[in-house]
Amino acid sequence: MTRPYDAIIIGAGHNGLVTAAYLGRAGKRVLVLERRHLVGGAAVTEEIFPGFKYSVFSYVVSLLRPDIIRELDLASHGLQILPLESTLTPLPNGDYFMAWGDHDLARQELQRHAPRDVEAYDEFGRLMHHMAMAVRPILGMIPPDPTSLSPGDLKSLLKLGKHFHDLGPERFHMLYRLMTMSSADFLEDWFECEPLKATKSASGIIGTFLGPRSPGTAYVLMHHYMGDIDGAFRAWGFARGGTGAISEAIAGAARAAGVEIRTEASVERVMVERGKAVGVALEDGTEIRARTVVSALDPRRTFLQLLDQSLLPDDLIDGLRRYRYRGSSGKVNLALSELPNFTCMPGPGAHLAGAISISPSIDYLERAYDDAKYGEFSRRPFMDCIFPSVIDPGMAPPGQHVMSIFVQYAPYDLNGGWTDAKREAFGDAVIDTLAEYAPNLKSAILHRQVITPKDIEDIAGLTEGNIFHGELALNQLFFLRPAARWAKYRTPVKRYYQCGSGTHPGGGIMGASGRLAAREILADWRGS
Repeated sequence: MTRPYDAIIIGAGHNGLVTAAYLGRAGKRVLVLERRHLVGGAAVTEEIFPGFKYSVFSYVVSLLRPDIIRELDLASHGLQILPLESTLTPLPNGDYFMAWGDHDLARQELQRHAPRDVEAYDEFGRLMHHMAMAVRPILGMIPPDPTSLSPGDLKSLLKLGKHFHDLGPERFHMLYRLMTMSSADFLEDWFECEPLKATKSASGIIGTFLGPRSPGTAYVLMHHYMGDIDGAFRAWGFARGGTGAISEAIAGAARAAGVEIRTEASVERVMVERGKAVGVALEDGTEIRARTVVSALDPRRTFLQLLDQSLLPDDLIDGLRRYRYRGSSGKVNLALSELPNFTCMPGPGAHLAGAISISPSIDYLERAYDDAKYGEFSRRPFMDCIFPSVIDPGMAPPGQHVMSIFVQYAPYDLNGGWTDAKREAFGDAVIDTLAEYAPNLKSAILHRQVITPKDIEDIAGLTEGNIFHGELALNQLFFLRPAARWAKYRTPVKRYYQCGSGTHPGGGIMGASGRLAAREILADWRGS
């Protein structure tokens, strides 16, 4: 007789798969249910057009926790991350700014643009390293409840206080500035070079409905400095096979631990009896029982769609209704007959193996945000582009290429709503802007896929199309993510847990939420 499931995981995004893998490794019988035909959530690779493979939504990686890679032995399940060595920022005057991974080349480029920034660049790098190292231990902490007098919470708060005390006054004050300032203001304290400031400040607006001059974006900038690829601090990379290969590697580790994964199995509700989760009901009417249920979905779906709201306290419902998503990112994926020829740096070269950032100035980014503030997509948007087929030739047919274009801003709440015509107009704005820097682009396009925040919501199930399961704002971090008193991966319903990016420490292909949730679930099982 088959023993019953110990846990059902709702959603096979990367956090759900991480939770499943750790529970499976602990000897538990685990079932993962995914409504789509493939695993990965927003970290998927799909062959949208014959021969052309796209990282449809998320497209680069740096935040995936090294301990997860090691503990789940993801390399043995096919994970291979290839570094992105540079970022090219074309400029309207025909010049360019090139941020090379090579330290000497980076200094030479700064010398060409702003000689006084050369030494500041190294000092800034050291500072961000220290700041990221100051925050990184918190990524592995269960958020304590500062209003609780329980011994565990008090111990965690004392540990956290000691950690900040040990930073020393100078670093603590700098960390406070990073947590509260705008990315533009913070960077303008350091640099003169406009494209350098703009390209770096763009990291502070990714996935947020904020502009580079909005307070709080300096923290988002730092959030993207916490990556680590093969020991290379804050390096960005591309997974061979696309971001779906990351999800498949985690799924492979889960299956090796005995986890069962079912696709095309959409959960309609969590079944609750006498205040305890006892299983799930699928949309086709099937009921599956388990000792524990875990949601990898965003907070709105986890609490307000899968549960009867009468089971939730009023303060949690109020907090969840105030929790901000405000998706602002779109994506354009292209199939190309040839690579774009950038007039600022013509022909093929190493620059096409890195990123292309359309961020010539902070004012350019702020004007792109102005469009979104008033309910329109950016007519001249910020774009972060890579050519996966240059890095990994298997992503496209021989001699042809795929291009991944991350775009801001594309507000979820577009004036009049998103229609097919508006989606295509948004795609046209992206291509028209890029063609100013690479005139051959339009004639090279074989196919294009345009994705709006509404598409992200409909396809990947992310509320309002927010790629982080909710904005990374100060009022939505640590013990407030997703709501006060409910940041420890538990819910008011016993044996029902949350493990998605809407919990601490937040978004990106990180996996930390899934790992910490698994720790808490296993601790509760041991305690009971």
